[in-house]
Amino acid sequence: MTDSGFNGWSPVHGTVGAGRADGSEGRAGGERESDRRAVERRGADVGPERSYSGSPLPRPGEIAQSGHLPSPVRGHYVYTAIESAGHADDEPDVLPAPSMSTALERTSPVPVPVGTGGANGKNNSAAALSNALLLKQRPAPPTAGWRRRVFLLSGGRLNPGNSAKEQRRIELTKQINQPVHGCFTIAVLSIKGGVGKTTITSTLGSTFANLRGDRVIAVDANPDRGTLVQRGPQDTTAGVRDLLDSIGSLSKYSDVRAFTSQARSRLEVLASDTDPSISESLSASEYSTVLDLLERYYSIVVTDCGTGLLHSAMPAILQGANCLVVVSSGSVDGVRSASATLDWLDAHGFRELVANSVAVINGVRSRSNPVDMSRVLHHFEQRCRAVRVVPHDPHLADGGEISLDMLKPATRTALLELAAAVAQTFSGPPGRTALSRPGRGQDGWA
Repeated sequence: MTDSGFNGWSPVHGTVGAGRADGSEGRAGGERESDRRAVERRGADVGPERSYSGSPLPRPGEIAQSGHLPSPVRGHYVYTAIESAGHADDEPDVLPAPSMSTALERTSPVPVPVGTGGANGKNNSAAALSNALLLKQRPAPPTAGWRRRVFLLSGGRLNPGNSAKEQRRIELTKQINQPVHGCFTIAVLSIKGGVGKTTITSTLGSTFANLRGDRVIAVDANPDRGTLVQRGPQDTTAGVRDLLDSIGSLSKYSDVRAFTSQARSRLEVLASDTDPSISESLSASEYSTVLDLLERYYSIVVTDCGTGLLHSAMPAILQGANCLVVVSSGSVDGVRSASATLDWLDAHGFRELVANSVAVINGVRSRSNPVDMSRVLHHFEQRCRAVRVVPHDPHLADGGEISLDMLKPATRTALLELAAAVAQTFSGPPGRTALSRPGRGQDGWA
């Protein structure tokens, strides 16, 4: 028997072949006497068998008392030395040796990452090696305030994380930046004037344009000299009527851009007719033509519908809308008018659009307002998908150009909440889809 390098131990199926213990002739000629003496000396002098790690293995009697084989040593393979009995038909002194796969079982198996499908799984490919699986997850660094300063001054070793308010802002921004499939059209309306409908159109569009990387445009569809373009810088005197007159020659974005004005927030505005000699307002078919053109170059179109619901462009505006924003003031007559707007839409076949709408209570003064806002919110929550409150802000009440940087923090947060509520329908089925809007190009109500 040759030496395997482990002091005379030769693992064969988890055991060591050692000849016969009683010294009888057990080998076919040529058995060396030194091998037999080495086996006897190992049993008498070396003592109990040992694992490859060096720890002693139990004697046969100990195995019989415990009723099971010893557990392998952690991190090593276990080799069990078993000397055969004196005769082939004698009972062995120890339990039968386990198979090679059992004796050499790894005691600390390498775990398989969840989702990879194991060694033969379908997902066990390069596509399964995502950043979340390979990279150690670290908390995001703070984005503002003293927490940001502590993070920077400590070289990133101290990370207090974002405050609850800042984390909420990050979540709202992420929701606003959801991808838009095709062009998403938002209609902002109210049957009562003076509730801030044009202001909401401008600030909502500016919030989208400021946070998103795609193009956002606001269209003034007011039949009576709208003021939407006055809420930002005016780059051109052209309006929607000029766009319609030149629509046959418009083939790229820069052609359309010549008819719009752009605010610092990147919101573009297409103004309404300003010529006093014009006696007819924008018709339903004309608005549909304009919307068909804008859908080619813009991801979001916000339409200021003007006061009332019966002017000529309203059928096409409502039939082409993906989401409806109904604006109310915090006064009693403003709330009643907004609710009457929803009643009128329900009665004229736009119940699905109403159920998907967002109600906005605008210009609310928290201290001096005698209206019970909790009841107002409860009323609109029963009719609309979401309700948002925009507080009174002196910068918005001025009626001039709107700059988001000039708004109070509470107003900025309220506008984020409003834009996020509208953006909830970006990834889901809207009230009307951009590809199949009923009644496109028709005058009058269905």
